Amino acid sequence: MQLQFFPSRQIGLYMAKLFLVRTVAVLLMLVLILQALDLLGESGKILAVAGNSEADLWRYVGMRAPQIIARFLPFSVLLATLITFATLSQNSEVVAMKAAGLSAHQILAPMILTSLLVAAVSFGFTERIVAPATAKLKAWQDVEYAKVPAESGTRTNIWVREGRDLVQARIVSGHGEKTLLQDVRVYQRPHGTLSHVIRADKGSFVDGAWRLENVRIFDVIAASQKRLPELVVGRGIEPDRFNPLKINADALGFFPLQGAIDDMKVAGKRTDSFEGNLWHKISGPLSALLMPLLGAVAAFGLARSGALFLRAVIGMALGFAYFVADNFALAMGNLGAYPPFIAAWAPFLLFLLIGETVLVRTEE
Repeated sequence: MQLQFFPSRQIGLYMAKLFLVRTVAVLLMLVLILQALDLLGESGKILAVAGNSEADLWRYVGMRAPQIIARFLPFSVLLATLITFATLSQNSEVVAMKAAGLSAHQILAPMILTSLLVAAVSFGFTERIVAPATAKLKAWQDVEYAKVPAESGTRTNIWVREGRDLVQARIVSGHGEKTLLQDVRVYQRPHGTLSHVIRADKGSFVDGAWRLENVRIFDVIAASQKRLPELVVGRGIEPDRFNPLKINADALGFFPLQGAIDDMKVAGKRTDSFEGNLWHKISGPLSALLMPLLGAVAAFGLARSGALFLRAVIGMALGFAYFVADNFALAMGNLGAYPPFIAAWAPFLLFLLIGETVLVRTEE
């Protein structure tokens, strides 16, 4: 009985090379086909903008291709797993390995290790290339492929809640203690019922509070209004809370997204959906580890029946079932139905147990 997890060096290198070459080949095929179809749908919109040319089509491809690679890399690993196992099974190489005393886990070990390498590369690729490309593409698509305007730094129609009171600023400019509010409205609701509406032309942050200028106070209960040259309100409301935190999780890497989530928590905003996306930036690339396990039914088990096609279909069904469950759980997490950690990791752990169970049962 062999206690080593990996087979011999020669077999390990042979299996890893076979698996890696097929993964790259399948990925290139999928990217070329899907990028061509995607470009056919978007090229008309890009060229319809005055001044855009063929160079802008290549610019689009440069920003869109990384998204396609990152999204379909786990599919490529799954298909490469099935192709590799089908080839080995058809040539009776799996039978020869088992006859030499190798267990199913030992045969799978080189592919699992290669999948871990693919997952690490996928994570780094997403952090360094996919996230910045997604941010640029989103900004370009927001202006319908026209010239992207420079960031002005001005924010409009910002709402902040402090206790039961609401503060609205129609225009916000500057950052930190130099934040300037214009056309300010403060809705005071001491007992949950609107009591006063305070309007001011300007507001500035002074000594930990907001000094409003040219103030009009409307008493809702008395239906009366009075004017004041200045009024200090909102003590404790930090200037950063007037910075709108519009986060595109796909356009941020793991650590920038983590920082953005911390900023949202400070601002008192809900972060459940973003925390799910944060954890998924790890569990997503790690899904490559599951593919050899889920596709192993194509090589083990019903070997004597010769139902190679049926076994490949079962392996593909298990792999695609994982992707469906993963997307469903992430959607439920975004809606708040699942806790963020569960939404990101439950499908991975569930199909890890399913794959291991199927492998053990088919071996028996």
